[in-house]
Formats: sequence, structure tokens, C-alpha cells
Amino acid sequence: MTDQTRLSDEQYARIEPLLPQRGNHVKISHRQALDAWLYVYYQGCTWRGLPREFGNWHTIYVRLNRWAKTGVLERVARALQQELLAELDADTLSLDSTIIPVHAHGSGARRKRGARRSGARAAG
Repeated sequence: MTDQTRLSDEQYARIEPLLPQRGNHVKISHRQALDAWLYVYYQGCTWRGLPREFGNWHTIYVRLNRWAKTGVLERVARALQQELLAELDADTLSLDSTIIPVHAHGSGARRKRGARRSGARAAG
């Protein structure tokens, strides 16, 4: 991993006060979650492609999605930018990696033209 995808102790200490309090049942630390977020951001991988060393990708995704909805990630990104610790654009961050399937008509498939007669009518 590069230094760009990991927070140093000093960097994490500066943004730790911006993070919500951790519950006792949480297995993945906030630091692990933030390192995973930086990894996905800089490497451009999907959440499922996140290396196992960060922990369960779904657990991290759910936490960061919750943080995104409540504004925690925006506060963290702005704090990192103010400190010039990272160059993150909070407006272009995306946590959703779902793929929406397109119907055959929307993908350029040829449409059938005109009515077709059934076999019974054609024989009669």
C-alpha cells in the first residue's frame, strides 16, 4: 500500500475528533474504514475488490455510506484538504458501486417490426 492510501498517526489524530463515537460491538476500527475509503478512492477499485486486510468490504461500505449520509465524510474530507494532507474532492466521491442492468431495447437490440401471425391462423 502506498502512503497515499493510508493515514499516518498524525493525520488520524487530527481527524479523529470529527468521527462518531465507536460502539463496543464494532469490529473494524474507524481508522481501518478510512484507510479502506482512501484505498477505494485512489485505486479506483470496487468495494468488493477491497483487499481483505481492511476487513469485510460490506461492513466498511455500510459504515461509510452511513457517514456519507450524515455528513461525516464531507467533514473529514474538508479537514484533510484544509490540512493539505490529501487532495480529495468531496463532490465527486461515490460509495455506490451497483450496476444497473439495461433492458435489451435500451442497449441497441433490434426491435421486431409489425405483427406476426400465429401458426394456427397461417395454416387456416
